[in-house]
Amino acid sequence: MQTLPENGPLAYYCSLAVDGPQLPTVSRQTMNVPLTPLMFLRRSVKLHPDKTAVVCGTERFNYRQFSGRIHRLSRFLVSLGVRPGTVVAYLSRNGHRLLEAYYGVVQTGAIFLPLNVRLTAGDFHYILNHSEARLLLLEEEFLPLIAEVRQELPRLQGFLLLDGEPSLSWLHPLGYEQAIEACSPEPFPETIRDEDSVAELFYTSGTTARPKGVMLTHRNLYLHALSVVFALQNRETDVQLHTIPLFHANGWGATHSITCVGGTHVMLRHFRPKTVLELIQRERVTSLNLVPTMATLLLNSQAIPNYRLDSLRLIHMGGSSVPEGMVRQLESAFGCECSCGYGLTETSPVLTVSLLKSHLREDGEARYRRAAMTGLELPGSEVRVVDRQGQDVAADGKTVGEIVARSNVVMKGYWKEPRETAEVLKRGWFHTGDLATVDSEGYLMIVDRKKDIIVRGGENISSIEIERALFAHPDVLECAVIAVPDSKWGESPKALVVPRQGADLSEQALRQFCRQKLAAYKVPSSVELLTSLPKGGTGKIQKKALRERYLGTNGKGVPRGG
Repeated sequence: MQTLPENGPLAYYCSLAVDGPQLPTVSRQTMNVPLTPLMFLRRSVKLHPDKTAVVCGTERFNYRQFSGRIHRLSRFLVSLGVRPGTVVAYLSRNGHRLLEAYYGVVQTGAIFLPLNVRLTAGDFHYILNHSEARLLLLEEEFLPLIAEVRQELPRLQGFLLLDGEPSLSWLHPLGYEQAIEACSPEPFPETIRDEDSVAELFYTSGTTARPKGVMLTHRNLYLHALSVVFALQNRETDVQLHTIPLFHANGWGATHSITCVGGTHVMLRHFRPKTVLELIQRERVTSLNLVPTMATLLLNSQAIPNYRLDSLRLIHMGGSSVPEGMVRQLESAFGCECSCGYGLTETSPVLTVSLLKSHLREDGEARYRRAAMTGLELPGSEVRVVDRQGQDVAADGKTVGEIVARSNVVMKGYWKEPRETAEVLKRGWFHTGDLATVDSEGYLMIVDRKKDIIVRGGENISSIEIERALFAHPDVLECAVIAVPDSKWGESPKALVVPRQGADLSEQALRQFCRQKLAAYKVPSSVELLTSLPKGGTGKIQKKALRERYLGTNGKGVPRGG
């Protein structure tokens, strides 16, 4: 990869900032400026220059230093030929260099693409080619994976190592730190002209076909951050522990909201309960996000009493359905409030949060039930639950419909996929594919994904409802329920259960336990005890992998393994 002279490309950016013909101008009629999350960084540098912005291992950066590194990165990217619209990909675990990209890549007008570190070489081959990425910045541990497909990535013009010393001939001769150190930390020119231009590109997990690239604009990200700040009451004193990988929807949503208020980002490379507890105590962490699998690991840690955790004010749950008992256990163990939320990559991501209305806070057991729900729509988003005709279902907490939403946080569309975009953005609403109920207070409750609904003899069964019943058993550590073929009923529920260590569980005992909590036709037809369940990058259980294991890749084949 050849390094271009810096002054030429940078002069181009300066011309955009100073006298570019498309730059919005201030008139007597309007003072509007393009909405972009870059405004959050500029604000925090101005108001909190000496406040700790990022903690990453033994490294600490205040907002002035953090901003300087970001401007250096932008200048280096420009020297490599990055321009507005260029896709720049990152393959990295959580760390300050990945966080820097959320601003350093985006402020050049380029499109930032963080890759899921759990993917295969084949996945990277598809995504990097489909996205037309021109530059890949990656950590050393992923070099072997990329080396497998490097020759089949014709559009990629360069590879930059984020850590360690570059020793392979196809890597840029300078490592990340050496490369950006040669560039100026002075503020990069403000060049974002169109708030509806794509800022970030995230590829979905590809549950039914190839992964799709979700296009999020500057406007999407700016307004999403403001709605989250309002809903979660983020403040300058917040210290956010990034427990979830930043390439995942539950992780990157906080990259902008915390910077917006001048809070502190604490980076966590690997999720280990002991490390989490140590960081909460040492950095006085105030908030963190979890998926249920992470929460289970923390709650089963015997070390909780050994740490001072009183700085925590909020644990926010997402990623999949959260059992009511888990909310109760988290609040008891950590002495803070626990809320749940719902969203998708396509919605930037958060749409709803289970904030408790004031008159519900003292409602005894109902309080935990509400806190475990999908929740209330955030300001700026309209969320409905509709039937097949597009009409609102009854607000009775029982009638099931599909969640649809319209908001400034809904994606621009799927990258290079107009047909797939049109299938979900219909009649002015984004159709999520998630099924839910809504109660008289306006609280939504996810029932299931359309694809996860089990149809037994014409009766719809929620896999999540069965999972909640199983999780209530004191000896169940984790569980997942999928549909398997049934010669009599068409299909029936099968439960895959991981027992707690030392527990003495049997299929018969678990099915009997379910009979006490579920209608007879909802009781799993079979239960299989496993030592573990397949998980994605955040620890979320992957039902797709389970369906492939037990049904074959077409989802309706001959059962394999049970």
